[in-house]
Amino acid sequence: MPRTAIPLIVVMLAAACGAPPAADGPLSMSPPVAQHSQDGLLFIAVHGVSPSVAWAAGTGGRYARTTDGGTNWIVGTVAGADSLQFRDVHGFSDTSALLLSIGTGSDSRIYRTDNGGESWTLQFQNDEPEAFFDCMDFWDGSAGIAFSDAVDGKFVIITTDDGGLTWSHVDPGALPDALPGEGSFAASGTCVTTYGDSTAWIGTGAGGKARVLKTDDRGKTWVVTETPIAGGDAAGIASISFRDPLNGFAAGGDLGTPEDFVASVAVTNDGGLTWELAGQTTLPGMIYGAAWVPGAPTPTIVATNPTGVSFSTDNGLTWQSADTLNFWGVDFVSPDVGWTVGTDGRITRRSFVR
Repeated sequence: MPRTAIPLIVVMLAAACGAPPAADGPLSMSPPVAQHSQDGLLFIAVHGVSPSVAWAAGTGGRYARTTDGGTNWIVGTVAGADSLQFRDVHGFSDTSALLLSIGTGSDSRIYRTDNGGESWTLQFQNDEPEAFFDCMDFWDGSAGIAFSDAVDGKFVIITTDDGGLTWSHVDPGALPDALPGEGSFAASGTCVTTYGDSTAWIGTGAGGKARVLKTDDRGKTWVVTETPIAGGDAAGIASISFRDPLNGFAAGGDLGTPEDFVASVAVTNDGGLTWELAGQTTLPGMIYGAAWVPGAPTPTIVATNPTGVSFSTDNGLTWQSADTLNFWGVDFVSPDVGWTVGTDGRITRRSFVR
């Protein structure tokens, strides 16, 4: 997130235009199941690997892992990183995962574990004093991408093809020029999303306009489009996701107006070439995190922010409230299994029923 930003904050949705007809009708959300809490800890990002395995990332250099669907969560601290905030996590399995920390200069780092968190190895440490990394995602177990706020009018993007062991900078000449101050929001680790084996989208903000960068060749070339999401110095996109190559959503809003309802979700049905406003969620202010529900009979999205949890079962057209507690990140692996994470070390399991 831009350094002014999200002192801890995203939303999202999807494209109603291309929504497939529902065979069995929409689902409803079950009451949440609290699985973990811890005073003084903020969990910011969560990534579900399977119905049994999930990883979470948070403040104080801490992470959490479950291998039994969340019945038990093990919380640990990365050695030498207790002053860092981990704003993104990507799990590969029950033993392997990456954590991304935020901050200008050397505080932006990526660590990897291959033994379930018993030890972590520093794989990337930013050496650009003004860069500030916000988020990362992977196409597969090897190829991934990470995004930083712009420096001197150019975005800073790195890629890996060996599971995050080594990283290379994308040629700045291949990237669109950044707007003054443009970057993104490290609110839930979802400001970049990948699809297939080579496509990625990045949602931006803090540059006066909320824009989307897209590549179809793992970062070699890019195009940029504007969205109708609120723009401004502390506004823009915090979360973006696609359920297929054409239909996706972007979510965000304005950090400066946490009590107001602003244009916070947009959808596309042409791969991000054009965007339309979706319906208004039940959450005021900026959406911090949002996620598709894979396998739902209708296009279903769940969004989170400090005022609660909201969900849509019609591709973002209409929304219902599911919680009023403070949540930052969300991820689902199926309609039956998803997690939201937030303040007070809160990890809550979510599911949908017919």
